[in-house]
Amino acid sequence: MEITLEAIISLIGLFVGGGSGAFFTWRYMRRKAKAEAVQAEVEAAKDKQEYYRGIIDDVAKDRDYYKQERDEIRERMDKMAHSFMDWRMEADKDRMDMKMQIAKLGRKVDTMAPFMCGDLQCKLRKNVVLTEDGAVKDDPNRKRRKPSTGSGTVLTAPVTVPVGTATEDIEPSNEVV
Repeated sequence: MEITLEAIISLIGLFVGGGSGAFFTWRYMRRKAKAEAVQAEVEAAKDKQEYYRGIIDDVAKDRDYYKQERDEIRERMDKMAHSFMDWRMEADKDRMDMKMQIAKLGRKVDTMAPFMCGDLQCKLRKNVVLTEDGAVKDDPNRKRRKPSTGSGTVLTAPVTVPVGTATEDIEPSNEVV
């Protein structure tokens, strides 16, 4: 029995020694696998974090670019608005100047109307000059023009009035046309 007892003891020692070694080895391997899994998760989280950080940086750059574009567009629109307003003010000023000139010319025509001779062949016609304030004065330096014989033609300067008309009786019209 000695053999069998020794064999049994060896077998028991082998199971107990190998089993406990296998148990500790199995436990160590399980811990190692868990640690590797956690390490892989940490690395994956770091990769995700870097990826999302890159996206956030790209979005921030795009936002800054679009802010800059928006500011440039606003500046251009402000310049265009100021330019348009300047043009509009200048156009309004020019329009008002034209209205004043038209009114002044209208007053001159109103002042001259009673003294204009409708007969272009009239022998009493003479050259006159209109001053800035609308007064009619004789112009002795100008030569008499021949009247046009065409029908419907309009005489331009010089305006002629009959000789016997007194120019001092002319009252300029203050009416704005």
